[in-house]
Amino acid sequence: MLQKSFLPLILASLAGLSACSSVVLAGDSKLDSLADTLTDRWQLKPKHISWQVTDQHQDHIEFSGEQVSAIIYYGADPKGNLTLNRKVVWPMLRTIPNDTHASLIHDFDLSISPNLSLNNKPVLSQQLKNVTINGVLTLVGELGQNVELTRTLAPSPTKPVIVERLRFVNRGKKSVKLGVDQLNYQHKTAKDKGVYGVYNITAQSDKSGKFDLAPGKTLDVHLFYSATKKGQSNQFDGAQAVANRLAYVKGLDNKLQLETPDPALNRMFKFAKLRAAESIFRTKGGLMHGPGGSRYYAAIWANDQAEYINPFFPFLGDKNGNESALNSFRHFARFMNDDFKPIPSSIIAEGIDIWDGAGDRGDCAMIAYGASRFALASADQQQAKELLPLINWCLEFSFRKMSDKGVIASDSDELEGRFPAGDYNLSTNMLVYGALISSAYLNESLGSEQLAVTRREQAGALRAAVETYFGATVQGFDTYRYFEGNTKLRAWISLPFTMGIFDRKQGTLDALLSPHLWNENGIYSEAGNETFWDRATLYSFRGIFAAQQTDTAMRYFKYYSRKRLLGEHVPYAVEAWPEGNQRHLSAESALYARVVTEGIFGIEPTGFKRFNIAPYLPSEWNDMCLRKIKAFASDFDLCVKRLPNDADSAGYLITINEKNGHQQSIKWAGDGPLSVRL
Repeated sequence: MLQKSFLPLILASLAGLSACSSVVLAGDSKLDSLADTLTDRWQLKPKHISWQVTDQHQDHIEFSGEQVSAIIYYGADPKGNLTLNRKVVWPMLRTIPNDTHASLIHDFDLSISPNLSLNNKPVLSQQLKNVTINGVLTLVGELGQNVELTRTLAPSPTKPVIVERLRFVNRGKKSVKLGVDQLNYQHKTAKDKGVYGVYNITAQSDKSGKFDLAPGKTLDVHLFYSATKKGQSNQFDGAQAVANRLAYVKGLDNKLQLETPDPALNRMFKFAKLRAAESIFRTKGGLMHGPGGSRYYAAIWANDQAEYINPFFPFLGDKNGNESALNSFRHFARFMNDDFKPIPSSIIAEGIDIWDGAGDRGDCAMIAYGASRFALASADQQQAKELLPLINWCLEFSFRKMSDKGVIASDSDELEGRFPAGDYNLSTNMLVYGALISSAYLNESLGSEQLAVTRREQAGALRAAVETYFGATVQGFDTYRYFEGNTKLRAWISLPFTMGIFDRKQGTLDALLSPHLWNENGIYSEAGNETFWDRATLYSFRGIFAAQQTDTAMRYFKYYSRKRLLGEHVPYAVEAWPEGNQRHLSAESALYARVVTEGIFGIEPTGFKRFNIAPYLPSEWNDMCLRKIKAFASDFDLCVKRLPNDADSAGYLITINEKNGHQQSIKWAGDGPLSVRL
């Protein structure tokens, strides 16, 4: 059934384009067609999203704490009965061989639940009626005899346990005798399969017995899905664990708040913050942010952590996030060497081993880019001085791989050979370019003026070389070839936009949103191949906003956001399809958040207390705010309001309110990025 609620959002965007968004693109008609077929399975509620169950459907969601992660598979079968499987991961309980994927994992299907009875008759199934998501997963169903059972699943923020609260409520007018058997599932792993010996995997309940459930009365039973090694306690407080999870979610809600006229974007941003920040594990190598997806834990990557998420953490101001970012750069810095051999792509197994199976993916480019952006946004001089040697080493490594044509080689790129990348690819070169620009600002902030000048000269030379080497007509579009000999459009042609290069703006916009690349799930990785990775789509959105095509970008961003938030697989950005079954990898949610901070608001760090902004309003919006920004060693709100047409030729009023009481009001004509100093 067509959901009419979304069509006004699309049609309003189509109605008019602002001066900064005047490009009409080939893909717009295809977007209109897709919008006409978009169906919302989920509904947006004031504090959560909700699925009212009326048909067969299954989905999965990941959530995490410092010692545990879980992918919960849930849904309704053809008869409307609940389906449920809890795939639980313990990243610090390492298995043998202790490689990238050596986290202990165990599946607890629905049968690993207490046996239930009503009036001494066994309950054989639960009818699923409603599902809600808001940091916890809540499954509401009926058992019969007017007894409602609500299952609330949550990870402990700090303990190695997933808690499932069973809340029984008598909705009838007669008392019901409820029987709840004791749950006491035990599984011990083989001693020679665990780095720390035997692991004790358990599923337990905190109460059992026969209960008289009077009309309107409630009974809570907590289930614990845990694993421990010798010496670890497996005793948990279920109510406290759920309360702690809700408190953690509320704490993130109060950080970096997006306020726009579009409630779906506001909610998707809120969820993205949570998924980005929660996937941080307390390893023996310090706090490590991990992608997740049942495969990638207690380890760091040059792309997911250094490039994607670390530049976001200073804006969020989450203590664990900032600590994990700094820790990741310290781990990478361990591998600097005088011979300039590559830094490994990934540091795994709580920091004690490495993975470099794809060779040099341009990892130094990723690290230099992420570290320089992180250092600027963090605005900590001592921290910046610590990171500068790593940034400089990574840039020198890159220069040593420069060809006589002025472009930089790498063995592969972040897709690790899944698609051809040639000897010199656009991604590696654009990341080095971005690192040089941010490094120039960083050196300037630290008083190294001459090195800042050098970095800008190097950036200028690389930009010219990129234009000469990669600039090309591909499939009829005046854009970029991804590598020499490349004849198919690639998603990463958006990268020059994100780095502030718009030399081939029209052709690249047309290519990105043409039927060759744009599809109902976002942007294909390569024209003619139906594989898509959300990371490329999110980079593209960020780039199109940076290219000042605000209305065009917003049309596509709204469509994508609503599909991910309220469609068939919710509520986060995903990794890829068909690979990985659209896992909710954490850093993709950070890339979503950066579409807001760096795309919609156009924030680019240019110093410890200085940044550029370009907060163009979509034509149908009159205002928007990004509140409680913690970057630049500050705490401030950034708001934008559209001014009347006769307001001194200024299109916007920008207000910046710092927590220390300092305020700025700036009239902005919208004719280019505006420099702001706190």
